[in-house]
Amino acid sequence: MQLESTTTSPSGIRVDLRNIRRVFPGPVNAVDGVDLSIAAGEFMALLGPSGCGKSTLLRIIAGLDQPDSGSIQAGAGTGAHRDVGYVFQDAHLLPWRTALNNVALPLELVGVGRTERLGAAGHALERVGLADAMARYPAELSGGMRMRVSLARALVTNPALLLLDEPFAALDEITRQELDEHLHQLWYERQMTVIFVTHSIIEATFLAQRAVVLTRRPARVVLNHTLELPAQRSAAIRTDAQFAQQMRVLFEALERGEGKIP
Repeated sequence: MQLESTTTSPSGIRVDLRNIRRVFPGPVNAVDGVDLSIAAGEFMALLGPSGCGKSTLLRIIAGLDQPDSGSIQAGAGTGAHRDVGYVFQDAHLLPWRTALNNVALPLELVGVGRTERLGAAGHALERVGLADAMARYPAELSGGMRMRVSLARALVTNPALLLLDEPFAALDEITRQELDEHLHQLWYERQMTVIFVTHSIIEATFLAQRAVVLTRRPARVVLNHTLELPAQRSAAIRTDAQFAQQMRVLFEALERGEGKIP
């Protein structure tokens, strides 16, 4: 299988982490000496055992938490970053707002006028396949649809950096695969920088250009692997022999991270 390059210029930003360490009261050493560089426009998957510090690292990148030592640089800035979209494990939609008004909320909070923000929110919902659900409330949406609204809300500001913390983990497998395919296509078209936390080797292999595997807590990098797959992927690739081989590389790294094999 030959590698392919994307045809659009990256709209994302470079992210550099240097010797990131985070210790919580207890003390609990969550992250210990992590060095990572994510290129502008790259899609990177972050895997590791449960509780190893993946979400902590993502929150540090987002500026929602601060490391005890180390440095973070994103684009031309340092520390807290602008143009960041964040998708959590739960959709966190406001139940009294329609899908359209939930997606428009980030723009409303920064003072964008009603006509402009609703237009942008409508466009974002169209891009995630919810053009016919704009007037529905969260209680009227399926779990997969609620996650699409959450993704649209993260994309409505056209972020240069999109962070996702296991957003599809609670969904059934068919819905999860559909959303993975949709997210991959959105990344391929827009080329924002994406960091995606997941427990799923299949999901990481399908979505990412590069996969980073962490050890059990305290998190350290056990594998930093560029996936030898085409840049643009369809559902059929999951049955390809090269796809299975790449999954095996990640599985063996996860076993090393768990301390099961040397």
